[in-house]
Amino acid sequence: MYGRLLLPELQVMLDENDNAGIREFCEALYPAVTAEILAELDSREVWRVISCCDSQKQAEIFQFLSLPQQIEIVAVIDRGPLSKLIEEMAPDDRVDLLSRMDEEHVEELLPLIAQAERSDIRKLLSYPEDSAGAIMTTEYAYLPANITVAQALEKLRQQAPDSEIISYIYVVDEGRRLQGIVSLRELIFARPTRPLSELINRDVISVRVDDDQEFVAQQMAKFDFVAIPVVDNQNQLVGIVTHDDAIDIMQEEATEDAYRLAAVEPLEDSYLSTSLLTVIRKRIGWLIFLLVPSFLAAKVLEHYEAVSDKFEWLVLFIPLILASGGNAGSQSATLIIRAMALESNIQREELNALLMKEFKLGLLLGSMLSLISFGISWAFTGALMQATVVGLAVFLVVLMGISAGGMLPMGFRKLGMDPALMSNPFITALVDILGLIIYFQVAMYIVS
Repeated sequence: MYGRLLLPELQVMLDENDNAGIREFCEALYPAVTAEILAELDSREVWRVISCCDSQKQAEIFQFLSLPQQIEIVAVIDRGPLSKLIEEMAPDDRVDLLSRMDEEHVEELLPLIAQAERSDIRKLLSYPEDSAGAIMTTEYAYLPANITVAQALEKLRQQAPDSEIISYIYVVDEGRRLQGIVSLRELIFARPTRPLSELINRDVISVRVDDDQEFVAQQMAKFDFVAIPVVDNQNQLVGIVTHDDAIDIMQEEATEDAYRLAAVEPLEDSYLSTSLLTVIRKRIGWLIFLLVPSFLAAKVLEHYEAVSDKFEWLVLFIPLILASGGNAGSQSATLIIRAMALESNIQREELNALLMKEFKLGLLLGSMLSLISFGISWAFTGALMQATVVGLAVFLVVLMGISAGGMLPMGFRKLGMDPALMSNPFITALVDILGLIIYFQVAMYIVS
């Protein structure tokens, strides 16, 4: 929206080399809005605009650009200005960028970055991808316990410019071990002479530096935290994860689950910015794999060819049978996978309760669909025996589909794998094979 309105004005200033106007343009707008407008320009033009601002404003705008666009811009910036830009970026944002850059390029840049930032970058890059350590920021406010409220506020004034968030202040000892937490609100309302130790909440909820990022986001959502502390094996405070990163994680994990449920390998970037070859590579593997159960379904039909030739009416209802089982299985898989994604620490008793609930649903939904299918097939053929075969087969296939859709994701989780790998297309293909067997066996039993 903003791009269409303001981009022509910015383009005129670029054509006229109006650096002062460009600087005023960037300072007048919120950095995210400026980044939205710059998304319409090529990399060199974006850098021309950003370079008119001071280093802090450059970093603020640059951090709101998408990672693919950041990578493109980095390629056209000289090492000197680039190192200054990276120094000004938030620790978690610059690590996201550097982790996507070529290692050789990163090694060339690091000597140009200040020692403190360089050490911080190397430490954050050393943590496993998708862990709390990889997404945390090291810019947080901390205080010792043996000071007064007045001294605490004075120290906060010094730390605030370099802290990403000061709503929570973490209290540490001399070994930087986390002792507790105090809110800025409590400090403001407390008497200046009151000891800080009297305000500390020592029941601190924290995460480990090697915890999975999805677990971190779930903890923040569960307790409605703006930030959560990250500690190492010795309970030393090493960083915090803030709410904006938690939102990004939840969106990323939900997107990954959606991709996998559709039998597509997750994309690192948006669909439009991903190359055609990458999209093909992400999709072709699953499509080839799904050919296997399709061939198996064909072999099942071949096995029962004599039955279908003798009772030609059976072929008419194969789509009904397959659709009933596949749709029911996909529904169950989606519900179970989403339940496990929202609550990572589901206990065994709760999993058993989920399975029992799905089995009861299978009985009820199977019964309802069976009655409907019985009525439709009776009206369609006018034969009670044929309607009975279709109705009973639909009941059994729906029950089987719901059971498979619930059990298979749980089985994947028990094996330590992502339940979302049990995609809906795969469950549908598997249920199709079993559904055909059930359908023809029911028909042979009732007819004989």
